[in-house]
Amino acid sequence: MAVLKRLEEALRFLGENCGLAIQWLEDIVEYLEDNTVADERYLANLKKALKNLRELQNDEEKARLDGGLLEAALDKLENEFRQLLTENSVPLPMAAALGDQACIAPSPLPVSVIHKLQAILGRLKANNRLEKCISIYVEVRSSNVRASLQALNLDYLEISVSEFNDVQSIEGYIGQWGKHLEFAVKHLFEAEYKLCNDVYERMGLDVWMGCFSRIAAQAGILAFLQFGKTVTESKKDPIKLLKLLDIFASLNKLRLDFNRLFGGAACAEIQNLTRDLIKSVIDGAAEIFWELLLQVELQRQSPPPLDGNVPRLVSFITDYCNKLLGDDYKPILTQVLIIHRSWKRQSFQEKLLVTEILNIVKAVELNLETWIKAYEDPMLTNFFAMNNHWHLYKHLKGTKLGDLLGDSWLREHENYKEYYSTIFLRESWGKLPSHLSREGLILFSGGRATARDLVKKRLKKFNEVFDEMYGKQSGWVMPERDLREKTCQLIVQAVVPVYRSYMQNYGPLVEQEASSTKYAKYTVQKLEEMLSCLYRPKPVRHASLRGRQFSGKYGNGMPDLRRTASAVV
Repeated sequence: MAVLKRLEEALRFLGENCGLAIQWLEDIVEYLEDNTVADERYLANLKKALKNLRELQNDEEKARLDGGLLEAALDKLENEFRQLLTENSVPLPMAAALGDQACIAPSPLPVSVIHKLQAILGRLKANNRLEKCISIYVEVRSSNVRASLQALNLDYLEISVSEFNDVQSIEGYIGQWGKHLEFAVKHLFEAEYKLCNDVYERMGLDVWMGCFSRIAAQAGILAFLQFGKTVTESKKDPIKLLKLLDIFASLNKLRLDFNRLFGGAACAEIQNLTRDLIKSVIDGAAEIFWELLLQVELQRQSPPPLDGNVPRLVSFITDYCNKLLGDDYKPILTQVLIIHRSWKRQSFQEKLLVTEILNIVKAVELNLETWIKAYEDPMLTNFFAMNNHWHLYKHLKGTKLGDLLGDSWLREHENYKEYYSTIFLRESWGKLPSHLSREGLILFSGGRATARDLVKKRLKKFNEVFDEMYGKQSGWVMPERDLREKTCQLIVQAVVPVYRSYMQNYGPLVEQEASSTKYAKYTVQKLEEMLSCLYRPKPVRHASLRGRQFSGKYGNGMPDLRRTASAVV
């Protein structure tokens, strides 16, 4: 810096005195020509030197005064600027940065280094090299921020819309995105913002804000915003609403930081992308929420499950509405709907949210009523109804949605479960013991053969009915363990004691024959084991809320079975 200062002073001295030297030479040339003192060759060289001096008076030619020394010195100073930055730019340690403490990272350069950078900037600006210096600064510091972020494995930010299978395929990334964005803003970009101010404060607000804007853009803030935009552009799915609310919550949490860091005119691109993202999130979330009722109603035309299970729609909606009413999502959803309606100059009241969710539950109930009537098999009708009424009672009792619906609504579904359970057991397994009648089996002298024939006939009929019923119902599913175990226990109690007593009393009549296994087909233990293992769920793939396609025909002529109206008002 001292040598450069002396060089600049020398050049300035030469530049300022160049006019006087020209005047002297002009006088000398004139004198020599007038008095014929010098030969022509000497005079020609003198005139050439005079011409060069006149050219050096132009600003563009002043660099020739030093033979290129100034440019070389400035290049060396730029290298020194880069070296100072590079040697003192260290990526932020991830172990400390990702802790629970939301601290702001301190200025990442020592004060002495900042003073040196400022001194170099002053000399380079005076020689019209400020832009080159800013480019070096942006290159080094943005590279340092990217190095800090590399440990976070941010490859998911590059996922395109065409690469999305569905929103669930990137569901885990959205949670990471919120944490990573908060870390980048509060630790990395906050530190760069402060450092730009420290280093370029003497250059003016426009300079240091423009420098920070370029660092933020090159270091990755645009990729974070683009990922959020990509999520909003993926295909609509009810579960996507929760993910959009997560994105909105992350952005809203950082709203003050965004306004402070990226609020200047230099950050116009970041501001535009952020506004577009927020608008897309709010529009998308509101659209999905208000269309949810229609989506539930459209499912009414699809057939009920062949196995009598709780439809995906029912389990999804009960869990989904509870999440929307929970402390995590309800405030966010309310804020989103308020903003969305304000854009349309419409007011919003909380009862609109509550009413819409109640309407959705009512639509689910109407779907169930339709599906209950769709089965041709009365036993499967009762089984399906028992399953679903118990699911609604069990999964909504003690929840936000359950409290909203009220105790009377919950008790109604519990009572309907009991009603359909009683009918199911009575009309299916409850009829099985009747095939083990003891009528005509009092043994008199000479009547053993007759009794044996009756036992064979009745055991054969029992086995046929049991095999048919078991074969059919072994494919049915009861997902709730408590209901499944209780139902199997009632079936065992209805069938096994009667079968045990019958086999103890009359089994010996057929067990000694060669074809005894044809009639005494099941041991008591085996029968109890088979009945106890009924209705267990099978592994299923995680599915989205879409219409389920089944083959087969379903009639609509089933009796109403007393389920005539919804209890939701």
